[in-house]
Amino acid sequence: MLILLPPSEGKADAGTGRRFSPDRLSLPELNPARERVLDALVTLSTGPDEAAARTALGLSEGQRGELRRNARLREAATAPAERLYTGVLYEALELATLPSAALRAARRSILISSGLWGAVRLADRIPPYRCPIGVRLPGVGALSAYWRTELASAVDAAAGRGPVLDLRSGAYAATWTPRGEVAERTVTVRVLHEREVDGVPVRSVVSHFNKATKGRLVRDLLVAGARPRTAGQLVGALRDLKHTVVEHATAAGRVRQVDLVVTDL
Repeated sequence: MLILLPPSEGKADAGTGRRFSPDRLSLPELNPARERVLDALVTLSTGPDEAAARTALGLSEGQRGELRRNARLREAATAPAERLYTGVLYEALELATLPSAALRAARRSILISSGLWGAVRLADRIPPYRCPIGVRLPGVGALSAYWRTELASAVDAAAGRGPVLDLRSGAYAATWTPRGEVAERTVTVRVLHEREVDGVPVRSVVSHFNKATKGRLVRDLLVAGARPRTAGQLVGALRDLKHTVVEHATAAGRVRQVDLVVTDL
């Protein structure tokens, strides 16, 4: 099973280990593409027009330190991605408290999308950075379009022959779209909150709690030692874990879409 996660804007303040080396990252076939993005990001962050760089990266004046951090990425200390990303989804996933077998499974199965690196595994050592997927970089262009071209074969290979649980959101989901038989093995999840209004159940999309729920969902699968071989078995595993899952009918060759319905947030 391959589990695709988004990154988080929240990250550890600093790395704690050896200096960054792109040659040690997973999916080494992406390294030339990573180098182009890294060069462009450093160029933008060290350019003479600080205001333009902050605008491009979505930074306030009080966040200008992020530019200095980006400027030193090649010399920066690193941390494993499993400790670097600290957002809501990763807080709920609680990787540091997983049983050893579940953590090993997480390191094998989870792939994290990234505007800077394309995709990384949990054990990959990377420095803290600021590079949202919505950025346009000089010489590279829009990152979502850039990675859509570069990621296709690498993620297809990472998917292997098992099911894919795609929990990415927004522009990150646009960087890789499963095709053909890989699509038939892929399950996407939308989190809906169900509440009663005037005696009638009403379901609505949630935002902040969407991330937390997805983190808990992945943790449940890992702790249970779930090893589904098909998309159908993956959906079944979610139901076995007492998640309320509503499937949507899809045509052959299409991604299987499910709603995960929660009543307590």
